[in-house]
Amino acid sequence: MQLSEQEIVRREKLAKLRELGINPYPAALYPIDHTSDTIKDAFDQGKKVVIAGRLMSRRIQGKASFAELQDADGRIQVYFNRDEICPGEDKTLYNEVYKKLLDIGDFVGVEGELFVTQVGEKTVMVKNFTVLSKALRPLPLPKEKDGVIYDKFDDPEQRYRQRYADLVVNPQVKDVFVKRTRLFNAMRSFFNERDYFEVETPILQPIPGGAAARPFITHHNSLDIPLYMRIANELYLKRLIVGGFDGVYEFSKNFRNEGMDRTHNPEFTAMEIYVAYKDYHWMMEFTEQLLEHCALAVNGTTKATFVDNAIDFKAPYPRVTMTEAIKQHTGLDITGKTEDELREAAKDMGIEVDDSMGKGKLIDEIFGEKCEGNFIQPTFITDYPKEMSPLCKEHRDNPELTERFELMVCGKEVANAYSELNDPIDQRERFEAQLKLADRGDDEAMFIDQDFLRALEYGMPPTSGLGIGMDRLIMFLTNNPSIQEVLFFPQMKPLPVSSDQSAADSLSDEAKGIYELLQKVGQLPLNDLKAQAGLSNKKWDKSIKELTKNGLAKVVKTDDALMVGLA
Repeated sequence: MQLSEQEIVRREKLAKLRELGINPYPAALYPIDHTSDTIKDAFDQGKKVVIAGRLMSRRIQGKASFAELQDADGRIQVYFNRDEICPGEDKTLYNEVYKKLLDIGDFVGVEGELFVTQVGEKTVMVKNFTVLSKALRPLPLPKEKDGVIYDKFDDPEQRYRQRYADLVVNPQVKDVFVKRTRLFNAMRSFFNERDYFEVETPILQPIPGGAAARPFITHHNSLDIPLYMRIANELYLKRLIVGGFDGVYEFSKNFRNEGMDRTHNPEFTAMEIYVAYKDYHWMMEFTEQLLEHCALAVNGTTKATFVDNAIDFKAPYPRVTMTEAIKQHTGLDITGKTEDELREAAKDMGIEVDDSMGKGKLIDEIFGEKCEGNFIQPTFITDYPKEMSPLCKEHRDNPELTERFELMVCGKEVANAYSELNDPIDQRERFEAQLKLADRGDDEAMFIDQDFLRALEYGMPPTSGLGIGMDRLIMFLTNNPSIQEVLFFPQMKPLPVSSDQSAADSLSDEAKGIYELLQKVGQLPLNDLKAQAGLSNKKWDKSIKELTKNGLAKVVKTDDALMVGLA
């Protein structure tokens, strides 16, 4: 394994700690009794505390040093004094271990007493410390000089690939995931207070049902059958309504083998809930109350900002039929239109369509391209054409429509709900219509689920169901326009492994960052590359020398500028 200079030095320090009889990775429990927050919230001068965390900064001045310790709650200042830590003749623990063998990023445990510095900083006077874990790789910490920040760890791709480092050096990122957990807890408590029952359904399924989406396919070796990663849990939850539950819900990981962009990840989290003896009108009111409750739990207010939009989750929300929405924003009345007429209308609007698309997908494309972006405030789009909703009950007043709504926020779907189709004969006909679409080349058409049809034949009470995209909802509540920002570990394309990889592995972190940029873009003007790297002049010069010395990059002079590219 090729190591950078800093990594080699840290391993040498690791060996020296062991030579001193110090285990840099001790197994024993460390008896923490305080955190940085509990110290600050209930500060008591002279109180004895035991805390632990990462060493994030330090200023060594001879026999004394101020440092910062970072734990799960935040940071606290700690004061290391040689004579407090080493009251006897042996000063090794301070002079050797603390000053020479510890590094930024190491985990240490501290026993000490609280005091306030002359400038009013709440601080822990260290009486003893324990090495809890030696960090062998330096953290990508930003540097500040003359009010200018250098070397910020802010490249999105690097942050997503190394979320562990991102969480350490960009503490504001953690706040997003704290709010994400609050959202789940708030929604769960809302359901539990109404006696709805949380359940689990299969992720590996013999038929990918419950949505129109392209599935991931795998193979079960023992049974020698293909299996599909869950695209939705709807059909299993409705089986439970058949079985006698009046209300069930699940937070499910779903998988769709489709495109990736700022609002889609192939693995995502959805919440689905089904309640017997309800319809979609009841579910609209339920959804309003739910989202108002969740917004308050997450942010303390129903109001939120998303990019340039101020939105408010305070109930009630407007209701607009899909037919009205399309007519309002395109002038087209889709009522009674044939498939060919809809295809021609879509083409006239400049919408890309093909012969595999049936009426439902054509209407969906028209609405998606021309209408949905206009709905910024939470708005229910209701009464979808039957062809778009193969699992939804026919509208009680118009047989061409279904009792369905989607909740739109900032031009994106957040929730989808039906009065559920419980007529097994109608459901079979809808599935057969989907099969015809599959024969025409629609790879998102639904399969026929014979077992689900059998369940419906046993009888399912009138039911309403709701699905919410949890990742998208937390994006709106935390003002993050990219889904990757609200997933701990978003799906990423593996970095290419080339014959130069062994040389690249030995680079410093700064040079690796520049190398990864060049792998993505191929070549850039030197000044542009330097700006994107965000390094100080000294680190930039050193990193470029590293890359050229290792034959990984080259600098070429053109008529217009100096260009840097892969060698």
